[in-house]
Amino acid sequence: MDKDKESKNIEREYTIPLRREWEKVPRYKRAKKAIRAIREFLAQHMKVRDRDLNKIKVDKFLNEEVWFRGIRNPPAKIKVKAYKEGDIVRASLAVLPNTLKFKKEKEEKAHKKSEEAGKKHEPKEHIEQKAETEEQKIVTEEKKENTIEATEKFEKESAKKMKQIKGGKMDKMEQVQTKKKDLKSR
Repeated sequence: MDKDKESKNIEREYTIPLRREWEKVPRYKRAKKAIRAIREFLAQHMKVRDRDLNKIKVDKFLNEEVWFRGIRNPPAKIKVKAYKEGDIVRASLAVLPNTLKFKKEKEEKAHKKSEEAGKKHEPKEHIEQKAETEEQKIVTEEKKENTIEATEKFEKESAKKMKQIKGGKMDKMEQVQTKKKDLKSR
């Protein structure tokens, strides 16, 4: 049991030789092949089932380091830290260069700020519930009652007009005009 738990969470550091792999392809495909070589190497050494490359996640900064000098000139070797969490292997740079350190810190700072801003902005429903005081509740109830009364009054008037139309008290022209008014007022 202990061996199973240990094998699921593994952390290792590798120096991956890339030149052997990217020399096999044309110059305009070298960086892409280097990334694929990293994935293949980790699939083999971290014992990924069926050597499935989709289970290996390459860190953004590792990818940037490989592509730093362009597609035609990737590094010959690279030092990588690999973490295995269950079936998924995450690869990142073992040592970040200064340029990427600053970039990573900047992104982490921005991420923290966005999280703090997200905490400040609660969903509208919660804000409305907190904002409504007892006075506001009374005012909204009065408005609802007024609208209900107005609709009832309008319905009574329209019912009277319909009785007049059916009873034959109005001329046909007046009937048409009242219908048009009713339709416009709605």
